[in-house]
Amino acid sequence: MKSASTGLRLNWLLGIVMSMFLLSGGASQAQITPFVQAVAEAAAKDKDVAAFYKSRNYEPIWTGKGSKDSARRKAFLAAVADADAHGLPADRYDADKIKSGLKAAKTQTERGFLEVELSQMFLQYAQDIQSGILTPSKVDSGIVRALPRRNRTQTLVAFSKSSPRGFIKTLPPKAAEYTRLMKEKLALEKRVGQGGYGPKVTASALKPGQSGAQVVALRNRLITLGYMKRTASQTYDANLQKAVQTYQQAQGLNTDGVAGAGTLKMINASAQDHLKSVIVAMERERWMNRNRGKRHVWVNLTDFTAKIVDNDKVTYQTRSVIGKDTSDRRSPEFSDVMEFMMVNPTWNVPRSIATKEYLPMLKKNPNAVSHLRLVNSKGQTVNRGAVDFNQFSARTFPFSMKQPPSRGNALGLVKFMFPNKHNIYLHDTPSKNLFSRETRAFSHGCIRLADPFDFAYALLAKQSSDPEGTFHRALDSGKETRIDLKSPVPVHIVYRTAVTQPKGLTQYRGDIYERDAKLFNALSKAGVSLRAVRS
Repeated sequence: MKSASTGLRLNWLLGIVMSMFLLSGGASQAQITPFVQAVAEAAAKDKDVAAFYKSRNYEPIWTGKGSKDSARRKAFLAAVADADAHGLPADRYDADKIKSGLKAAKTQTERGFLEVELSQMFLQYAQDIQSGILTPSKVDSGIVRALPRRNRTQTLVAFSKSSPRGFIKTLPPKAAEYTRLMKEKLALEKRVGQGGYGPKVTASALKPGQSGAQVVALRNRLITLGYMKRTASQTYDANLQKAVQTYQQAQGLNTDGVAGAGTLKMINASAQDHLKSVIVAMERERWMNRNRGKRHVWVNLTDFTAKIVDNDKVTYQTRSVIGKDTSDRRSPEFSDVMEFMMVNPTWNVPRSIATKEYLPMLKKNPNAVSHLRLVNSKGQTVNRGAVDFNQFSARTFPFSMKQPPSRGNALGLVKFMFPNKHNIYLHDTPSKNLFSRETRAFSHGCIRLADPFDFAYALLAKQSSDPEGTFHRALDSGKETRIDLKSPVPVHIVYRTAVTQPKGLTQYRGDIYERDAKLFNALSKAGVSLRAVRS
C-alpha cells in the first residue's frame, strides 16, 4: 500500500507534467484522457518521444485497435525475434516482454505507459541495428569515428508514416560485407555447435619434410578451415605446403609455406575467436552505415594495406605501415575526404614529436637532428648556436621544426592530404625496408605507403590523360607542389580482423591494437552473446 507522502509526490509530479502539457497547447489539440495523461507522463523525460507524441495529438502507433497499429506490432515483433542473427543484445527488446505487456495492458493508463515503452524500445532497436550498439570512442579513444545516428523524433515520424516491415528493412547496413558477415556468423555458430575446428597444433613450428602427430593436427586443421582437401598423408608434403601457403596468403602472412609461430597462432584461433571477430566486424559495419563514395580509399589497419575502391571493386592496392602499438602512436579510426596531394612535401614536425623526442636530444647537443630547421613564431630560421635549449620544457618550447623537401624527407616525396584534427595522412617514406615485414606497425600514427607513386597515378587517372606525366612534372621541379583532386576522394581508416570475400573464405587478421577484444567485451556487457547452433 502506498504511503500518503508517496501519493502526494505522484500527484505533484503528474500536476507538473499536465501543466507542461497544457502550456504547450496540448489541451487545445487533444482531449485529456487517462491515455494522454499516461503518455505525457511517461514521455516527460524523453524530449524526442515527447515531441513525437505532441506532434500527433498523442495518438498511439502501437496500442491502438486499428490494422496499422497491429501491423507495426507484428513487424517489430518479427524484427526483434531476428535480433540475434545481427549480433544484437536481444534482451533490450525482448519479444516475450512485448507480448506479455500487450496482454497485460487493460486500462487506458496502462496502455499509455506501454505505448511510450514500445516507442523507446523501438528507437533503441532502430539505433542499434542502423548505427551500432556502442559509442566506440567510449570503449577506445583511438576510435574517433562519427556515427550515422538518426534523429529519434524523425525516426518515429517516418516509421509511423511508412510500411512497418519496409521501414524496418531499411535499417541494417546494405553493404554486401554486412550480408556476408551475417552468413559467416551463422556458419560459425554451427561450427561452434559441432565442437569447433578440432585439436590445436601444439608444435612450436612445422616445416616441409616433417611427419608425425602434429603434422596430422596441422593437416586436419587446414581441412576443417577449408584450405585443403581430405587426405590420409601424415607427412608435410607438397600438398600440405601449398595449403599452408594458400592459408598464409589469405591471412596476410608471409607465404613461405612454413608453419611458424605466427602462422600457427592464426591457425589455432578457435571458432569462438572467429565468431567474436565477425560480431565485432558487424558492429563496425553499422558504424559506417552511410554512403562511402563510389570511389574511396580504404585503409585496413589490421592487414597493413591501402586500397582504392571504385564501385565496390578494388582497383589499386599497396602495402602500408601503420602506427606503432603504443598509447601515443596507434593510428586512429575515422573517415575524411582527400582533397589534394603534396609533391616534394615539407615535413612540419608535429609538436608532440618535437618536444618529446627532439628537445631532449637538442638539450644534449644543439646540433642534433641537423636535417631539421628550427623556426620561430615569425617563420624565421633560428641559429641553434644562439639557443640554450635547457631553459625549455615541452610546454614552453617556442619553436617549430621543419624538414625541407628531399629524398630523405620523413614524408618521402609525396603525401596525400585529407586535412583532419588528428594530423593523420598517407605518405611516402624513405624507410622502404619495413614493407617486407609481416607485421608493419612502426610509424607515429600516419599511414606510410609502399608504392606511393603508383597510388598517385591511380588517383590522378580520373582527371588526367597523362597521370604519370602530371605527377613527375611536379616531382622533377624539386619544389613543394600541391596537386588538387578535382573530385575529392573519401578516405576510410578502418580496423577489421574479419574480412569476407565476394567469393571464397572469410579472412582473419591479428588484433594488433587489441581494440576488437575491448569492443567484444563492451558488446558482451551490453548483452550480446555467442550462440552455438546444434543441427
